[in-house]
Amino acid sequence: MENYFRPRRSMLYVPGCNTHYLERARTLPTDSVILDLGDPILIECKEASRDNIVKYVIEGGYGSREVVVRVNDLDSIWGQDDIKAVANIGADAILFPNIESGEDVLKALSLLDAAGGKHMQIMVMIESPIAVLNAKEIASASDRIACMVTATSDLISQLHARVTHERSAILTSLSLVILAARAYGRCVVDGITSDFKNMYSFEYACRLGRDMGFDGKSLVHPAQLPYSNDAYTPKASEIEHAREIIQSLKAANEAGRGTVVVNDKLVEHHHVRAAERLLKLGEMIAKLEESYS
Repeated sequence: MENYFRPRRSMLYVPGCNTHYLERARTLPTDSVILDLGDPILIECKEASRDNIVKYVIEGGYGSREVVVRVNDLDSIWGQDDIKAVANIGADAILFPNIESGEDVLKALSLLDAAGGKHMQIMVMIESPIAVLNAKEIASASDRIACMVTATSDLISQLHARVTHERSAILTSLSLVILAARAYGRCVVDGITSDFKNMYSFEYACRLGRDMGFDGKSLVHPAQLPYSNDAYTPKASEIEHAREIIQSLKAANEAGRGTVVVNDKLVEHHHVRAAERLLKLGEMIAKLEESYS
Protein backbone atom coordinates (compact mmCIF):
# COMPACT_ATOMS: atom_id res chain seq x y z
CA MET A 1 0.00 0.00 0.00
CA GLU A 2 1.27 3.47 -0.88
CA ASN A 3 2.74 5.84 1.67
CA TYR A 4 0.15 8.18 3.17
CA PHE A 5 -2.65 6.29 1.41
CA ARG A 6 -6.01 8.09 1.62
CA PRO A 7 -8.74 9.32 -0.75
CA ARG A 8 -7.68 12.25 -2.88
CA ARG A 9 -10.44 12.13 -5.48
CA SER A 10 -10.74 15.90 -5.32
CA MET A 11 -8.15 18.46 -4.23
CA LEU A 12 -9.67 21.94 -4.28
CA TYR A 13 -7.47 25.03 -4.50
CA VAL A 14 -8.68 27.72 -2.12
CA PRO A 15 -7.09 31.20 -2.40
CA GLY A 16 -5.72 32.45 0.91
CA CYS A 17 -6.70 36.01 0.08
CA ASN A 18 -10.43 35.26 0.26
CA THR A 19 -11.76 34.49 3.75
CA HIS A 20 -15.22 33.66 2.37
CA TYR A 21 -13.70 30.83 0.32
CA LEU A 22 -11.57 29.66 3.25
CA GLU A 23 -14.72 29.48 5.36
CA ARG A 24 -16.80 27.81 2.67
CA ALA A 25 -14.17 25.12 2.10
CA ARG A 26 -15.01 23.78 5.56
CA THR A 27 -18.41 22.68 4.23
CA LEU A 28 -17.59 21.37 0.74
CA PRO A 29 -17.42 17.65 -0.14
CA THR A 30 -13.76 17.76 -1.19
CA ASP A 31 -11.27 15.15 -0.02
CA SER A 32 -8.47 17.72 0.24
CA VAL A 33 -8.28 21.49 0.42
CA ILE A 34 -5.17 23.19 -0.94
CA LEU A 35 -5.00 26.53 0.84
CA ASP A 36 -3.10 28.60 -1.66
CA LEU A 37 -0.34 31.15 -1.15
CA GLY A 38 1.14 30.68 -4.62
CA ASP A 39 1.10 32.30 -8.04
CA PRO A 40 -2.64 33.12 -8.24
CA ILE A 41 -2.32 35.43 -5.22
CA LEU A 42 -1.54 39.07 -6.07
CA ILE A 43 1.76 40.39 -4.70
CA GLU A 44 0.01 42.95 -2.51
CA CYS A 45 -2.08 40.16 -0.96
CA LYS A 46 0.70 37.68 -0.21
CA GLU A 47 1.24 38.50 3.46
CA ALA A 48 -2.46 38.91 4.23
CA SER A 49 -3.12 35.55 2.57
CA ARG A 50 -0.47 33.93 4.75
CA ASP A 51 -2.02 35.43 7.88
CA ASN A 52 -5.48 34.24 6.80
CA ILE A 53 -4.35 30.68 6.21
CA VAL A 54 -2.48 30.48 9.50
CA LYS A 55 -5.59 31.71 11.31
CA TYR A 56 -8.00 29.34 9.56
CA VAL A 57 -5.83 26.24 9.90
CA ILE A 58 -5.24 26.88 13.60
CA GLU A 59 -8.98 27.41 14.12
CA GLY A 60 -9.69 24.13 12.35
CA GLY A 61 -13.15 23.21 11.20
CA TYR A 62 -12.07 21.30 8.09
CA GLY A 63 -13.10 17.99 9.62
CA SER A 64 -11.81 14.87 7.89
CA ARG A 65 -10.63 16.81 4.85
CA GLU A 66 -6.91 16.76 4.20
CA VAL A 67 -5.52 20.26 4.73
CA VAL A 68 -2.64 21.16 2.44
CA VAL A 69 -0.89 24.54 2.18
CA ARG A 70 0.72 25.50 -1.11
CA VAL A 71 3.65 27.82 -0.44
CA ASN A 72 5.38 30.13 -2.88
CA ASP A 73 8.45 29.12 -4.87
CA LEU A 74 11.47 28.45 -2.68
CA ASP A 75 13.53 31.04 -4.52
CA SER A 76 10.86 33.73 -4.23
CA ILE A 77 10.92 36.44 -1.54
CA TRP A 78 7.92 34.78 0.16
CA GLY A 79 8.74 31.06 0.00
CA GLN A 80 10.88 30.59 3.09
CA ASP A 81 8.69 32.89 5.21
CA ASP A 82 5.67 30.85 4.09
CA ILE A 83 7.35 27.67 5.29
CA LYS A 84 8.23 29.17 8.66
CA ALA A 85 4.67 30.41 9.11
CA VAL A 86 2.86 27.16 8.28
CA ALA A 87 5.24 24.43 9.48
CA ASN A 88 3.55 24.03 12.87
CA ILE A 89 -0.06 25.17 12.48
CA GLY A 90 -1.63 21.75 12.09
CA ALA A 91 -1.77 21.34 8.31
CA ASP A 92 -1.46 17.79 6.99
CA ALA A 93 1.05 18.60 4.27
CA ILE A 94 2.95 21.36 2.50
CA LEU A 95 2.70 21.51 -1.30
CA PHE A 96 5.89 22.79 -2.92
CA PRO A 97 5.58 24.27 -6.43
CA ASN A 98 8.07 24.11 -9.29
CA ILE A 99 9.93 21.04 -8.07
CA GLU A 100 12.23 19.97 -10.89
CA SER A 101 14.79 17.62 -9.34
CA GLY A 102 15.58 15.42 -6.39
CA GLU A 103 17.79 18.22 -5.13
CA ASP A 104 14.76 20.52 -5.06
CA VAL A 105 12.93 17.97 -2.90
CA LEU A 106 15.80 17.78 -0.44
CA LYS A 107 16.05 21.57 -0.27
CA ALA A 108 12.32 21.82 0.47
CA LEU A 109 12.62 19.22 3.22
CA SER A 110 15.65 20.94 4.71
CA LEU A 111 13.82 24.27 4.92
CA LEU A 112 10.72 22.61 6.35
CA ASP A 113 12.74 20.71 8.96
CA ALA A 114 14.61 23.85 9.97
CA ALA A 115 11.23 25.53 10.52
CA GLY A 116 10.18 22.74 12.90
CA GLY A 117 8.28 20.65 10.36
CA LYS A 118 10.17 17.35 10.57
CA HIS A 119 6.88 15.65 11.36
CA MET A 120 5.23 16.79 8.13
CA GLN A 121 4.65 15.06 4.85
CA ILE A 122 5.13 17.02 1.66
CA MET A 123 3.62 17.16 -1.81
CA VAL A 124 5.43 18.23 -4.96
CA MET A 125 4.13 19.95 -8.08
CA ILE A 126 5.27 18.71 -11.47
CA GLU A 127 4.71 21.59 -13.86
CA SER A 128 7.53 21.84 -16.38
CA PRO A 129 9.09 19.66 -19.10
CA ILE A 130 12.26 19.16 -17.04
CA ALA A 131 10.18 18.13 -14.02
CA VAL A 132 8.40 15.50 -16.12
CA LEU A 133 11.71 14.19 -17.44
CA ASN A 134 13.03 14.08 -13.85
CA ALA A 135 9.86 12.58 -12.37
CA LYS A 136 11.64 9.35 -11.36
CA GLU A 137 14.39 11.28 -9.58
CA ILE A 138 11.80 13.44 -7.81
CA ALA A 139 9.59 10.54 -6.76
CA SER A 140 12.54 8.61 -5.33
CA ALA A 141 14.00 11.54 -3.38
CA SER A 142 12.12 10.98 -0.10
CA ASP A 143 9.53 8.73 1.49
CA ARG A 144 7.95 11.85 2.98
CA ILE A 145 6.45 12.64 -0.43
CA ALA A 146 2.77 11.91 0.05
CA CYS A 147 1.59 13.02 -3.37
CA MET A 148 2.79 14.25 -6.74
CA VAL A 149 0.46 16.88 -8.20
CA THR A 150 0.63 17.64 -11.90
CA ALA A 151 0.20 21.24 -13.00
CA THR A 152 -1.17 20.60 -16.47
CA SER A 153 -2.01 24.20 -17.31
CA ASP A 154 1.60 25.29 -16.73
CA LEU A 155 2.91 22.28 -18.59
CA ILE A 156 0.78 22.95 -21.67
CA SER A 157 2.03 26.54 -21.79
CA GLN A 158 5.65 25.49 -21.50
CA LEU A 159 5.20 22.84 -24.19
CA HIS A 160 3.75 25.51 -26.52
CA ALA A 161 0.87 23.08 -26.91
CA ARG A 162 -2.87 23.57 -27.19
CA VAL A 163 -5.66 22.61 -24.84
CA THR A 164 -7.85 19.96 -26.49
CA HIS A 165 -10.72 17.83 -25.28
CA GLU A 166 -8.66 14.67 -25.81
CA ARG A 167 -5.65 16.10 -23.87
CA SER A 168 -3.41 14.62 -26.56
CA ALA A 169 -0.55 17.09 -26.01
CA ILE A 170 0.13 15.96 -22.44
CA LEU A 171 -0.78 12.26 -22.37
CA THR A 172 2.86 11.18 -22.59
CA SER A 173 3.85 13.59 -19.81
CA LEU A 174 1.03 12.43 -17.56
CA SER A 175 1.96 8.79 -18.10
CA LEU A 176 5.60 9.45 -17.21
CA VAL A 177 4.60 11.10 -13.93
CA ILE A 178 2.19 8.27 -13.09
CA LEU A 179 4.90 5.68 -13.79
CA ALA A 180 7.36 7.46 -11.50
CA ALA A 181 4.80 7.87 -8.73
CA ARG A 182 3.73 4.24 -8.80
CA ALA A 183 7.31 2.99 -8.94
CA TYR A 184 7.95 4.59 -5.55
CA GLY A 185 4.55 4.21 -3.90
CA ARG A 186 3.41 7.84 -4.24
CA CYS A 187 -0.10 9.12 -4.68
CA VAL A 188 -0.46 11.06 -7.94
CA VAL A 189 -3.14 13.62 -8.80
CA ASP A 190 -4.14 15.13 -12.13
CA GLY A 191 -3.96 18.86 -12.84
CA ILE A 192 -6.74 21.41 -13.06
CA THR A 193 -9.20 22.08 -15.85
CA SER A 194 -9.38 25.86 -15.97
CA ASP A 195 -12.54 26.00 -18.10
CA PHE A 196 -14.73 25.25 -15.11
CA LYS A 197 -18.01 25.84 -16.97
CA ASN A 198 -17.34 23.14 -19.55
CA MET A 199 -18.49 20.15 -17.51
CA TYR A 200 -18.56 17.83 -20.51
CA SER A 201 -14.82 18.29 -21.04
CA PHE A 202 -14.14 18.21 -17.31
CA GLU A 203 -15.96 14.93 -16.80
CA TYR A 204 -14.09 13.43 -19.73
CA ALA A 205 -10.78 14.56 -18.19
CA CYS A 206 -11.73 12.99 -14.85
CA ARG A 207 -12.59 9.63 -16.36
CA LEU A 208 -9.56 9.64 -18.65
CA GLY A 209 -7.31 10.45 -15.68
CA ARG A 210 -8.90 7.71 -13.60
CA ASP A 211 -8.38 5.15 -16.37
CA MET A 212 -4.75 6.24 -16.75
CA GLY A 213 -4.11 5.59 -13.05
CA PHE A 214 -4.47 8.92 -11.27
CA ASP A 215 -5.85 8.95 -7.72
CA GLY A 216 -7.86 12.12 -8.26
CA LYS A 217 -7.92 15.58 -9.74
CA SER A 218 -7.06 19.06 -8.53
CA LEU A 219 -9.86 21.59 -8.98
CA VAL A 220 -10.41 25.33 -9.15
CA HIS A 221 -14.17 25.52 -8.58
CA PRO A 222 -16.64 23.74 -6.25
CA ALA A 223 -18.96 23.03 -9.20
CA GLN A 224 -16.39 20.50 -10.41
CA LEU A 225 -16.49 18.46 -7.20
CA PRO A 226 -19.40 16.09 -8.00
CA TYR A 227 -17.79 15.01 -11.28
CA SER A 228 -14.34 14.37 -9.84
CA ASN A 229 -15.65 12.58 -6.76
CA ASP A 230 -17.91 10.36 -8.87
CA ALA A 231 -15.22 9.45 -11.38
CA TYR A 232 -12.72 8.41 -8.71
CA THR A 233 -15.16 6.58 -6.42
CA PRO A 234 -15.25 2.78 -6.85
CA LYS A 235 -18.70 1.71 -8.02
CA ALA A 236 -20.77 -0.88 -6.16
CA SER A 237 -20.21 -3.36 -8.99
CA GLU A 238 -16.44 -2.82 -8.75
CA ILE A 239 -16.51 -3.40 -5.00
CA GLU A 240 -18.48 -6.62 -5.47
CA HIS A 241 -16.12 -7.77 -8.22
CA ALA A 242 -13.09 -7.06 -6.00
CA ARG A 243 -14.55 -9.22 -3.23
CA GLU A 244 -15.26 -11.98 -5.73
CA ILE A 245 -11.66 -11.89 -6.98
CA ILE A 246 -10.27 -12.23 -3.47
CA GLN A 247 -12.64 -15.02 -2.46
CA SER A 248 -12.30 -16.96 -5.73
CA LEU A 249 -8.51 -16.99 -5.78
CA LYS A 250 -8.39 -17.94 -2.11
CA ALA A 251 -10.65 -20.91 -2.82
CA ALA A 252 -8.56 -21.84 -5.86
CA ASN A 253 -5.32 -21.70 -3.83
CA GLU A 254 -6.84 -23.91 -1.15
CA ALA A 255 -7.73 -26.37 -3.90
CA GLY A 256 -4.15 -26.38 -5.12
CA ARG A 257 -4.55 -24.03 -8.10
CA GLY A 258 -2.59 -20.81 -8.58
CA THR A 259 -5.08 -19.04 -10.80
CA VAL A 260 -8.83 -18.85 -11.30
CA VAL A 261 -11.27 -17.47 -13.88
CA VAL A 262 -13.70 -14.78 -12.69
CA ASN A 263 -16.22 -13.34 -15.14
CA ASP A 264 -14.31 -14.89 -18.04
CA LYS A 265 -11.03 -13.27 -17.01
CA LEU A 266 -7.92 -14.93 -15.62
CA VAL A 267 -7.17 -13.85 -12.03
CA GLU A 268 -3.71 -14.00 -10.44
CA HIS A 269 -2.19 -12.71 -7.21
CA HIS A 270 -1.54 -9.19 -8.53
CA HIS A 271 -5.29 -8.87 -9.16
CA VAL A 272 -5.89 -9.64 -5.47
CA ARG A 273 -3.53 -6.88 -4.39
CA ALA A 274 -5.37 -4.41 -6.62
CA ALA A 275 -8.71 -5.65 -5.31
CA GLU A 276 -7.60 -5.25 -1.69
CA ARG A 277 -6.48 -1.69 -2.41
CA LEU A 278 -9.80 -0.87 -4.05
CA LEU A 279 -11.76 -2.26 -1.08
CA LYS A 280 -9.64 -0.27 1.37
CA LEU A 281 -10.13 2.88 -0.69
CA GLY A 282 -13.88 2.28 -0.82
CA GLU A 283 -14.03 1.95 2.97
CA MET A 284 -12.05 5.16 3.46
CA ILE A 285 -14.24 7.08 1.01
CA ALA A 286 -17.40 5.86 2.76
CA LYS A 287 -16.11 7.13 6.12
CA LEU A 288 -15.05 10.43 4.59
CA GLU A 289 -18.41 11.00 2.93
CA GLU A 290 -20.19 10.11 6.16
CA SER A 291 -18.32 12.94 7.87
CA TYR A 292 -19.58 15.44 5.25
CA SER A 293 -23.24 14.80 6.01
